[in-house]
Amino acid sequence: MILASQSPRRIELMREAGFDVQVIPADIDESARPGEGPFELVERLARAKAEAVSSAHAAPSETVVAADTIVALDGELLGKPADEADARRMLRALSGKTHQVATGVCIAHGERIDSFVDITDVTFYELSDAEIDAYVATGEPMDKAGAYGIQGTYGRMLVERIDGDFYNVVGLPIAKVVRAQTVTKGRRTGV
Repeated sequence: MILASQSPRRIELMREAGFDVQVIPADIDESARPGEGPFELVERLARAKAEAVSSAHAAPSETVVAADTIVALDGELLGKPADEADARRMLRALSGKTHQVATGVCIAHGERIDSFVDITDVTFYELSDAEIDAYVATGEPMDKAGAYGIQGTYGRMLVERIDGDFYNVVGLPIAKVVRAQTVTKGRRTGV
């Protein structure tokens, strides 16, 4: 199986699920199109990544899994922070509110390409400026959409509750991927 992502979190989730993955990141333009909503964007990007890697690197019998995760607050995309000030801005915006984490997933096997979007609601505690500054000082938020990682040592302390798949917030709804890849390959297993 080929994983069209270099995300350490996705690689770890795939390997923990028992997949021996070859990592081949896709090189695509990830810019949003005018008028494109966040959920349409993540599905389109996942499909584009899977198609690019599948056509260039996959043998007909190989499965390619690609994913893209975004954080959206009131329709605004919160990508990876540009710097510490941007991380603070995002964390202030998320403080005490519920936002959505959406992961678009695409599974390509031969000519068959299937995709889906998984959405999880995440609610943050009210955060003080001191808490935000301390979290940003750890460096943990700097390479993560929305400036936080729910699985991180400090990031998990920000989240009051979630409604949906925890692993989706980490970056890959792994149970749904396992189920979908068995269907994409044309067989259903007992998983």
